[in-house]
Amino acid sequence: MPRQAGLRILNNLFYCEISMQIRKNYKKADFMTDRAKNILGEVFGYSEFRSHQKKIIENVLKKRDTLVIMPTGGGKSLCYQIPALIFNGLTIVVSPLISLMKDQVEQLTELGVSALFLNSSLSTEEYGRNIDLLKKNKVKLLYIAPETLLMPRTLSLLSSLAVDCMAIDEAHCISEWGHDFRPEYRQLSDVRTRFPSATCIALTATATQRVREDIKSSLGFDVSNEFIASFDRKNLFINITSKDNPVSQTLDFLSSHSGESGIIYCFSRKQVDDLYRTLEENGYSVKPYHAGLTDKERAYNQELFIKDDVQIIVATIAFGMGINKPNVRFVIHFDLPKNIETYYQEIGRAGRDGLNSFCLLLFDYGDIQKIKYFINQKSETEQRIANVHLSALLQFAETEICRRRPLLSYFGENYPANKCGMCDNCLAGDKNLVDITVLAKKFLSCVKRTNEMFGINHIIDVLRGSQSQKVYNFEHEKLSTYGIGKDYTRKQWFHLARQFINKGLMIQDEKYGGLKLTEKAYDVFKGQETVLGMIEVERMANVKKKETETEYDYDRILYEKLRKLRKDLADKAGVPPYVIFSDKTLIEMAVFYPRSKESLLYVYGVGSVKQKKYGSYFLDIINSHCKEHQI
Repeated sequence: MPRQAGLRILNNLFYCEISMQIRKNYKKADFMTDRAKNILGEVFGYSEFRSHQKKIIENVLKKRDTLVIMPTGGGKSLCYQIPALIFNGLTIVVSPLISLMKDQVEQLTELGVSALFLNSSLSTEEYGRNIDLLKKNKVKLLYIAPETLLMPRTLSLLSSLAVDCMAIDEAHCISEWGHDFRPEYRQLSDVRTRFPSATCIALTATATQRVREDIKSSLGFDVSNEFIASFDRKNLFINITSKDNPVSQTLDFLSSHSGESGIIYCFSRKQVDDLYRTLEENGYSVKPYHAGLTDKERAYNQELFIKDDVQIIVATIAFGMGINKPNVRFVIHFDLPKNIETYYQEIGRAGRDGLNSFCLLLFDYGDIQKIKYFINQKSETEQRIANVHLSALLQFAETEICRRRPLLSYFGENYPANKCGMCDNCLAGDKNLVDITVLAKKFLSCVKRTNEMFGINHIIDVLRGSQSQKVYNFEHEKLSTYGIGKDYTRKQWFHLARQFINKGLMIQDEKYGGLKLTEKAYDVFKGQETVLGMIEVERMANVKKKETETEYDYDRILYEKLRKLRKDLADKAGVPPYVIFSDKTLIEMAVFYPRSKESLLYVYGVGSVKQKKYGSYFLDIINSHCKEHQI
């Protein structure tokens, strides 16, 4: 045989072998994807994957390290839970939140999935039993705190097991630029080396570009395997209103949300206790949550809330991390949060079931000073980061445009529309801006005459003719701008000053808060620039119309019967009601009236496991109701 002919045959054989291998891989990939889709329906009861879920799961199944940025309630957990049920070995889920571990394990157990957790909340007997199950390879998902994972005995145990996947939840804790940095999370990159054959998936709901880069760098991720879902939670109505009488405003809000589950965030323990007592006196089902309570009290109050035995929790920011309660219908910020990440994470606890929910922030400039006080206790580097975060939050709170535009922009996403129709600014319509050029000249002139060294509060003192010691110490009572702003309140001037900063007429030193003029300010002095803005306007929009417009049309009598049944079943099983079925599932039952076990499987959130376990109970109620009302 000629040499060239022989080479051609060898080449053809080689390419045939490669083609066969590629086809095998594609068939394997298709098989894995089909299995994932089957598990989605049969185990979890969902008919379709949400945004990015399918691609993320495929990526993980191909054993590629993956970074997932997905909003709270966006379905992050399924991105590692489904691969865990396909992989032969163990999936380790690292989470800093004991409440989340318990919650996730309860839900998975109800679905027939072998899952457990290891953390300090377990008794010695329970801990030992879980270790035995791990050693016998009877566990698919292990939830574990980073501190527990880093213990030598834990690492030794896990090193002896077949670990296919390591999921890192709340991955923003890795980054110093994140809002919740935890040093032990930095050590997870070293832990990865103990499991060389395990793929790693890092997940978080809140991460700016800088934080994302930090996570990938720390964990050694390939830059291409990053999946960023939209940060837009379309079902959340965002309302920011001026804080005038916060207790009355809160009571007024709650009167139109009777019987609904919600969280109210306060800045301090005292504020939590005061508001809790006031709400209780007004007949509301409410409990407090803060660090001043004992561990037992906090756990008890949280459990009451999760199980729908209490409707409202008044809490400091310590509450809510890892709670997967899907039927939270409102979140109120009684005080200003520290930064956009915290705010976004906290409002993200509302409406996880996809139903419309309400987010109210009571905004007062006095709250800024409280936050500044705590910022000043930090190191110089931490102060710089915290001030940048605070400045971004204020710009979001003060914006006159659709709130989703600056909110999503902060996370690097462009909102495609001018109006969302789900925020106070969009419902309020076009703002009536007035000419505030004269007021701008007064304020900017005062900044200049005080040598661009002082912050907003001192400039307002001078403009309003304050007799404070600081004004006299610097002899600012002798300035021509002293007392020329007495016609306006301190609050009005503060609101104006923030507008001047946002319009680029002056900048504020991030560390000390001193004001400096820009070139644009000098154009105002020269009469080349007109300044349009608002003078202390109310930000409360007519939102009740929007709420009624978006209500679901369902049989409310049947819905209440189903809710009662769900609560009874949950109490007997010792789990929260949403572990049985979500509100959205009950609403669909009250819309479509499924009458058979087969039709029940078409309802959102009903998989084969839950249909077999609970289907007959709910069908009995539905069929009885339909017969009674001749439906």
